[in-house]
Amino acid sequence: MSGSSLREALATVSGRESGWRWLWLSVLLVVADQASKAWIETHYELGEFTPVFFWLDITRLHNPGAAFSFLADAGGWQRWFFSILAVVVSGALLVWLRTLHARRDRVLALALALVLSGAIGNVIDRFEHGFVIDFIHVHWQQAYFPAFNIADAAITVGAVFLIYDAFADWRRSR
Repeated sequence: MSGSSLREALATVSGRESGWRWLWLSVLLVVADQASKAWIETHYELGEFTPVFFWLDITRLHNPGAAFSFLADAGGWQRWFFSILAVVVSGALLVWLRTLHARRDRVLALALALVLSGAIGNVIDRFEHGFVIDFIHVHWQQAYFPAFNIADAAITVGAVFLIYDAFADWRRSR
């Protein structure tokens, strides 16, 4: 093995070229998510809202369930179920990210880093409060979309990139 090949192999093993290179984005988004939720907790009472645009309110809401308040009224077991699920998925995403090449698999690595940040942001809330703090509330007149937060947005954008990457991979293989 030549000196440059050895350096490349060691760089990959050390994580410099792996998908872990995208973890800075996960950390940044978790910090932004937690800071925004802390600000909402400090400045808003539960249910209080401020209209921002005719289609957007900032509203403090608590979601003990999953996306779109799924299982919100399940009696409490869902807190631990979703917390454990998020921890397991986060671990799996870290392992998966480690196997990716930072540049060659950049869309997939970006997608996983986004999903990871959202999972961690929301699991912090579940451990700390027993629910997730949501505050971005989009609506059209009286039709309201379920409220969400930065972590939820990261998961959604990450899922879109995952679908895009899978579609692009499928197209390349044809």
